[in-house]
Amino acid sequence: MILRFSLILWGFILAMPAWASAAEPPRVLVSMAPIHSLVAGVMRGIGTPKLLVKGGRSPHNTRLKPSQMRLLSQADLIIWLGEEAEGFLQRPLQNRAESQQMLKILALPKLLLLPLRKGGIWEKEHHDTQDDHAHSTAQHPEHIDSHVWLDPLNAKVIAQAVADTLSRIDTERTSQYQENAKRLIFRLENLHLEISAVVAHAIGKPHIVFHDAYQYFEHRYHLTAAGSVTLDPDRKPGARRLREIQQKLQETNAHCIFSEPQFPSSHLKILAGNGQYYSGTLDPIGSEIPPGPDMYFILMRRLVSDFVSCLCQIYIGDEFEEKSPPQSSHRAEPG
Repeated sequence: MILRFSLILWGFILAMPAWASAAEPPRVLVSMAPIHSLVAGVMRGIGTPKLLVKGGRSPHNTRLKPSQMRLLSQADLIIWLGEEAEGFLQRPLQNRAESQQMLKILALPKLLLLPLRKGGIWEKEHHDTQDDHAHSTAQHPEHIDSHVWLDPLNAKVIAQAVADTLSRIDTERTSQYQENAKRLIFRLENLHLEISAVVAHAIGKPHIVFHDAYQYFEHRYHLTAAGSVTLDPDRKPGARRLREIQQKLQETNAHCIFSEPQFPSSHLKILAGNGQYYSGTLDPIGSEIPPGPDMYFILMRRLVSDFVSCLCQIYIGDEFEEKSPPQSSHRAEPG
C-alpha cells in the first residue's frame, strides 16, 4: 500500500514540471484600434492584446494617462506605428525595460509606403512601383504618410509580421500564430476583392476630404481626391484655405465633401453652400466600432460604403440622383 502510494506521488511530482512549463502567452499592447484588430486576429484563441488608445480619441493629439503608462510598463510586446505618427510614444518607449519587445509597423520592409502629399490641394499623383515608394521615403522617414492600414494588402504584411514576432517570443505557440495569420490573410485577400468590386463604380469621381488620411485607400482602389479641407487636423482651416477648396471644387467638378467624426468642423457647412455639394462622413480609425478581431473588417466595409454612397450621386439642379453601386461578390471565408 505504501509502495503504491509512493509511486503515485512520484508520478505526480514528475508530471508537475511539464504542466508548469506551459507559460502564459505574452502580454501584448497595441497603440491604435485598426492595428489592434489585426493583432487580435493573429492571437485569436491564444490571448487578448490590450489597446492603448481607445474610442474616438485621435492619435494625432493623444496624451498618455497614468493608466496607459501602466499598460506600457506591463507589456511584453508593444506594437505601434512609429514616431512619425505617434510621437507621444517616442519618449516612453525609449525608457522601456530591456526585456520589453517592440514592433514598429512603419519599419516593416515589405510595407507599401507613400510619401506625404504637399499642401491641401493636390494634382493627380503618379505612383509607379513599390520600390519607388520605398526609395522616396527611406531617406526622409518623417515624410511618410502613416495611414498604412487603409490598404488591405498592407494589412496582410502587418498580420504576417505580427505572427512572426509572436512566434519568436512565444515559441511554444508558433504553429497557432502562423495558422491564425494564414486565416487572417485569407480574409484580407477576400476583403480586397470585395472592395475592388464595390468601389469600381466610384473611380474617377473627384472629392474633398477633411484631412489627408485616405491616400493608401485611394491609391489601391484608384479613387480621385482633389484635396483636403485642413492641413493639420488639430487646427481649423482659415478663410484662405476655404477659398482654395471652393475653387478646387469648381475646377474639378467634385460634388462630395467628407468630414470626420473625430474632427467636427462647421466650415464644411460653408463649403457645402446652397446644397450644391453633397457631404459625407469618413472614419479612418473606426471610432465607434468595438475593438476585436473583426473590427478591421467592419471599419473597411463602412469606409467603402461611406465613399460609394456619396460618390455615386450626381447633382442635378436642386437634388441628387443616386446610382446604385455594384453588389460585391467574394469567396467564403474559412470557418
